[in-house]
Amino acid sequence: MTPIDIRGILETLPHRYPFLLVDRVLEMEPGKRIVAIKNVTMNEPHFTGHFPHFPVMPGVLIVEALAQAAGVLSFATLGKVSEPNSVFFFVGIEKARFKRPVVPGDQLRLEVEILRFARSLSKFRGVATVDGQVAAEGELMCTLRTVEPPARLDAASSSTQDA
Repeated sequence: MTPIDIRGILETLPHRYPFLLVDRVLEMEPGKRIVAIKNVTMNEPHFTGHFPHFPVMPGVLIVEALAQAAGVLSFATLGKVSEPNSVFFFVGIEKARFKRPVVPGDQLRLEVEILRFARSLSKFRGVATVDGQVAAEGELMCTLRTVEPPARLDAASSSTQDA
């Protein structure tokens, strides 16, 4: 499998800045595993408050990055991309452990393997490392759901502007 750059990730996932947490896919075997990266930079908005004197990437965002990598893997496994009427939701984590802080300048390596795959509930094992050291790990659960697309906001605002 050839690597997937940010354009391919944007075509696959619905996430956008500042919440898109996968920058590149290095390796992927649909139905099995993915290796992706997240480049951690000081420009990210959470660093202004977590913590100003010692900027640390929140653990929940590291777990979210693993879940997004699982989403890319899931869509590839299904042969699909995200659509307005379907969302791959992160619904749970088990055995989560945080072993080292992730700071600006780090490159987070996201390794996710499928433990069980089904549309109703899929389970993944995720490990996030920096320079070969485990930063976070856990078992993630995700589900693909059909959702009603929201009403267009620009249509509602244009009708009030015309009044």
